[in-house]
Amino acid sequence: MATTAKTTLPDIVIRSESEILPEWMRHQLGAITMRRDLIDENDLREQSTRFLRQFVSALKKSEGANIQDEEWAPVRELLTEISTTRARQGFTPSETATFVFSLKQPLFERLRRELSSDPAQFADETWRTTVLLDKLGIFTTELYQRGREELIQRQQQEMLELSTPVVQLWNGVLALPLIGTLDSQRTQIVMENLLTKIVETGASIAIIDITGVPTVDTLVAQHLLKTVAAARLMGAECIISGIRSQIAQTIVHLGVDLQDVITKGTLADAFAVALKRNSLAIRSVNHD
Repeated sequence: MATTAKTTLPDIVIRSESEILPEWMRHQLGAITMRRDLIDENDLREQSTRFLRQFVSALKKSEGANIQDEEWAPVRELLTEISTTRARQGFTPSETATFVFSLKQPLFERLRRELSSDPAQFADETWRTTVLLDKLGIFTTELYQRGREELIQRQQQEMLELSTPVVQLWNGVLALPLIGTLDSQRTQIVMENLLTKIVETGASIAIIDITGVPTVDTLVAQHLLKTVAAARLMGAECIISGIRSQIAQTIVHLGVDLQDVITKGTLADAFAVALKRNSLAIRSVNHD
């Protein structure tokens, strides 16, 4: 019985591969989850052919349905590649899992034809195939979810970096306009971007403009102070601008100490202070 369980299914698949592949392709192409806008038939056929061959190879070497065994490593690697790619392309979890689950019907049909004379063996092989494909399908879904989470985290990181640009207003003067909520993760990116720019430009003054920050609480104020302290360690003085009357009242109410930090109501006022500190000034030009 052990030898039969080990050899029957792969032998059947090998003998019927030329029939199983086109049938599997028809099931995939006819499924309601098929996304022809995201993958063409040639790419799908190439993935299906590779998987079927790796699947058969693993079946021949494996003595059970444990897909974590070394024999199944090539199959896992291929499913990782397919799931990660489809996560980036915009497939849903069910659309991705269908790649594996749609193989059930062609395999069951071959088992029925080959083992119809032995009901017990047919039942055993059908159950073994079901368990195996279910495990591979679940594995594929887990990989997809992991790939989506990594993609979302990377996109969030990129958005955070794009939302904290450091611009050079003048020689030695930088500006960091902040828009939206300032949390711990974003504060870290703010500090890294600001310190990197200070090193690159040798700036002596950095203006942190919080006009676009909706609210300031104790945590936000602490984050600002950390950024100011980090910039000072790099030899740059910080000016905080955009402090509206409501925010000023909140800061006072919270008891946050900003006495050592220069604050201004607008970015223009902060820029004027920065120029003055660098012994510079802006004056009107008479064109007459």
